[in-house]
Amino acid sequence: MKKLFSVLLLAVLVLAAANTAFAARIGISMPTQSLQRWNQDGANMKERFEAVGYEVDLQFANNNVALQVSQVENMILNGADVLVISAIDGASLGGVLAVAKDEGIPVIAYDRLLMETDAVSYYATFDNYMVGTIQGKYLVEALDLDNRTDPVNIEITAGSPDDNNARFFYQGAIDQIMPYIEAGKVVVPSGQIEFEQVATLEWSSERAQARMDNLIAANYAGGQKLHAVLCSNDSTALGVTNSLLGAGFTKEEFPLITGQDCDIANTKNIIAGYQAMSVFKDTRTLAEQVVKMVQAIISGQEVEVNDTTTYDNGVFVVPTYLCEPVFADINNFEELLIESGYYTREQLGI
Repeated sequence: MKKLFSVLLLAVLVLAAANTAFAARIGISMPTQSLQRWNQDGANMKERFEAVGYEVDLQFANNNVALQVSQVENMILNGADVLVISAIDGASLGGVLAVAKDEGIPVIAYDRLLMETDAVSYYATFDNYMVGTIQGKYLVEALDLDNRTDPVNIEITAGSPDDNNARFFYQGAIDQIMPYIEAGKVVVPSGQIEFEQVATLEWSSERAQARMDNLIAANYAGGQKLHAVLCSNDSTALGVTNSLLGAGFTKEEFPLITGQDCDIANTKNIIAGYQAMSVFKDTRTLAEQVVKMVQAIISGQEVEVNDTTTYDNGVFVVPTYLCEPVFADINNFEELLIESGYYTREQLGI
């Protein structure tokens, strides 16, 4: 009897050791640490993966494509079971992703679609067209475009041309604004409306600021009123705001500025009256969804998606899970950002 008990105990210990020995290894590749949101995304995912017992290799590529390729290669060599990748350039990782596919490693594209490859398994993001729609609708309502008779002047600042999401943001917004441009209720004095004219490489605040400096000098130096600047995200909005402040725009005459991500600096600008709104994409929600997707992959279960028609990466339509964005402004930022625990009052200086 004692011998049988010893054998059973040994078997239990062997099984426990085997289960302990296997901890899925997740490689997370983020594009940069220079934007607040990617730091938050990376940290949120790392925390949640580790909470369910996974090992995490989190790397930031500093907007350097070659570095991102090298980092993903190392993740593969180090035994990643699943890769979660937010690409700097969605079409630049085909070679290393082919290696991942050959090794049988599933790949989840995180908030930026991986283009021109069949080696991506799933895509997790927010509804990017809806992000732009929210921004455009906000301006339509805030400027009372349906009722006013006098035209308003706006300018447009879009995102990085190497980020597939940027075109969705732009299109969602421009589809809301274009009918009013065609009706003469909205005027773009610079004439720069097409995506290629308004795109901002790397979503750079500095580039957005320099371009806005030029637009002000060319179109508003004579005191013409600028009613709004449609900005696709907070880093470009920050550059535009800095340009307007540098040009002497006062709070009383400040144009409505849209944004996305609710970065701390931009939320402070909303509180101070220098930015009208920012689309809030709660990175905790997206991180939680990606953890669920990875858990399903590791356990061999069906991965939950809710869009199988929209996101064509040039090779196939990638199965996608879309989270829903909302917007924050002066009226609701406390509920969305503080009461939810996303920020503290101290972080926002209030």
